[in-house]
Amino acid sequence: MRFRHTDGTTVHLAYCSNVHQAEDLQGVIDQLATYAEPVREALGTDLLGIGLWLARDVVTELSARPDAVHRLRTELTARGLETVTLNAFPYEGFHREVVKKDVYLPDWTDPARLRYTVDCARVLAGLLPDDARRGSVSTLPLAWRTPWPVTARDHARRALDLLAAELAGVERETGRTIRVGFEPEPGCVVENTVQAVRELEGVDPERLGICLDTCHLAVQFEEPAEALNRLIDAGLPVVKVQASSALQADDPADPAARRALARFAEPRFLHQTRTAPQGAVTGVDDLPDALAAELDPGSAWRVHFHAPLHAEPEPPLRTTTAELTTCLRELLGGPQTVCDHVEVETYTWSVLPEHLRPHDRESLVAGIAAELAWARDRFRKLGLAEEPSAHTRKEPSP
Repeated sequence: MRFRHTDGTTVHLAYCSNVHQAEDLQGVIDQLATYAEPVREALGTDLLGIGLWLARDVVTELSARPDAVHRLRTELTARGLETVTLNAFPYEGFHREVVKKDVYLPDWTDPARLRYTVDCARVLAGLLPDDARRGSVSTLPLAWRTPWPVTARDHARRALDLLAAELAGVERETGRTIRVGFEPEPGCVVENTVQAVRELEGVDPERLGICLDTCHLAVQFEEPAEALNRLIDAGLPVVKVQASSALQADDPADPAARRALARFAEPRFLHQTRTAPQGAVTGVDDLPDALAAELDPGSAWRVHFHAPLHAEPEPPLRTTTAELTTCLRELLGGPQTVCDHVEVETYTWSVLPEHLRPHDRESLVAGIAAELAWARDRFRKLGLAEEPSAHTRKEPSP
């Protein structure tokens, strides 16, 4: 969906396809018909944004075959879908039985990460709608925090300089501007905006910036206005926002809260858990570790578990939806737009507690549509107007 900010900027709202399991091109195309088009129809809109996750093998095929890029773009257009952003954080295997820390590999010390990201940028240049101002690609915040010797930092920094040069080359060759946003995440080399400013100092702000995940921001107990002002003052653009909510237990010493949290401790994804007594953030790398008495239960816990935006869990748990709403207001509620790409990224539908989990295609479609309807309502309350978009569904030129 597209919205018009009062400053004239078109703001794109999408949902991220990493919720779907597809690691070949046909699988990606199939999910458009199976999920994305029905989500659009459920919302009653003639255009829906989808932030594609394209695994390494898919990007390799698309990079080698311009006709395949055209085929994918044609499929998007025919189904009333458009792509202005890619999620290039997961490299492959995002729906394996156990992912955990493997999602951070390869990191930015490995040339494979640079090649994959540049290939994603080239593919996105071919998928962008003709009237889109630019595209965005999100990526991991350099690496998991250990090991991270000085040599690793030097290798990563050289890779970022090469990335900026490659993105400039993509623009010269295609006429399309693609920016890459590094996504701070708890436990990584860059887990908050303070570290982002430090580790990304001096990068090319025309090509590189931040992907701000609002779940991660909340888990780190960052105040949205302060975090955004910090990035703006450092000259780091917010390239993309991932609209997401974390899980919160206000009293983790409460046995009922611990029982409820235990239902969210699952084996596939990492669920970093943080607390901030007296404002000092401490934490552990996964929710089971916190529950095993490794984290102080004396103040609220926030858990890196992307919870559906539109529905609060049963008490005594809640989500950080209020922090997400504040962040959207800071980004979009002022006289100038801070970011024009917003992606709802709830990839955890399949690992929710059994009684909350969608068990068929229809219920997953309904859940994703409900999240996007929630986001659309917040956009409207901030004064953004949904743009008419039937003209964007014309067949793309070969």
